[in-house]
Amino acid sequence: MQRVLILCTLLFCTSLSGCLNTLENTVEEECSFDYKSVNSKTLRILSYDILAFDSEMIEAFEAEFGYDVEFIYESDAGGILNQMMLTKNTPQADLAIGLDNTYIQTAIEFCLLQPHNLIVENIQSHLNTSYDSFGIPFDYGHVCLNLDSGKLVENESVPSSLSDLTNERWADTIAIPSPLTSSPGRAFFLATIKHFDYDINKTFDWWTSMKNNGVILTSGWTEAYETHYSGGYGVWTEGHIGDAAVTVSYCHSPGVEAYFSFNETMSTSILYNDTSFKQIEYATMINGAANTAGAKAFITYLLSYEVNSDMPTSNYMYSVLENTSLPIEYGYAWHSTTPPSNSTFDDSMLVQSTDELLLQWSEIMMS
Repeated sequence: MQRVLILCTLLFCTSLSGCLNTLENTVEEECSFDYKSVNSKTLRILSYDILAFDSEMIEAFEAEFGYDVEFIYESDAGGILNQMMLTKNTPQADLAIGLDNTYIQTAIEFCLLQPHNLIVENIQSHLNTSYDSFGIPFDYGHVCLNLDSGKLVENESVPSSLSDLTNERWADTIAIPSPLTSSPGRAFFLATIKHFDYDINKTFDWWTSMKNNGVILTSGWTEAYETHYSGGYGVWTEGHIGDAAVTVSYCHSPGVEAYFSFNETMSTSILYNDTSFKQIEYATMINGAANTAGAKAFITYLLSYEVNSDMPTSNYMYSVLENTSLPIEYGYAWHSTTPPSNSTFDDSMLVQSTDELLLQWSEIMMS
């Protein structure tokens, strides 16, 4: 951890270009990669419950490639990383699917991944990162605030800034997944840093104001969106509270709502300058994986056009392949927003110093 903090920090690097290249070169030099080639027909995948991996999809892979797939499930990307850390010396899986661009660099730093040596064509160029040799994108989405416009009173306009959300009008009505335990929450937290021009004092002043205004902090996206948010499909689920008119989700979440509601939704994304974050999710080979051949086969299958082009309806995220788009049926594309100024950080801004900032956030918000 210390070598990365020395190489590059979020707060004090004046010029950040090239820091991640230095990180990757350092990893290549210092990590010992345990390449195994066990002739096994069992492929073990560490993941969260990715909707696209339904029984039909997995059975088709098994039939085509001749492997038996076993899943080890964690709650989210953070859980995947923690599991990999705990089993570093005795890996329990061959493939980790679901680490995003706020977590993958930590996995690289701790030598938890090995280069995949795969050449995958037709991935959209804007998804290229400095650590492509360790992970291949399989879906992406823009994390941003969602608003239930049905909660606006007559002639009331959408809040025009993050500062507006600290007003008494929005007291106790905003649900945000914790950046300590949620990848969308972590992405939104980083976006607030970018929004305030990397002024950490201003960033934490805003979060303090949100705390004082009764922000609802949840353990993850599911609790925020399904339990607390009033503008989503959670209204049909058991245990729905619906006390939040605003939450953190994706800029295309209103499109997903419309798609399954025959072009009807009260949910809309709200975008302020640099308050969204392009989240990229990766398929990664675990260092010391027993079945590297099976892992590569699954990545190849996951990136096939037949499978990946269906991501918007199978996993409710964007496909990473060129010449793909959101469906136009039932208003999916119409109600989905592409941020004009995304807070996509330079890769070097996502290194381990983020954890120091999260510690400060925890001291403020959890005290």
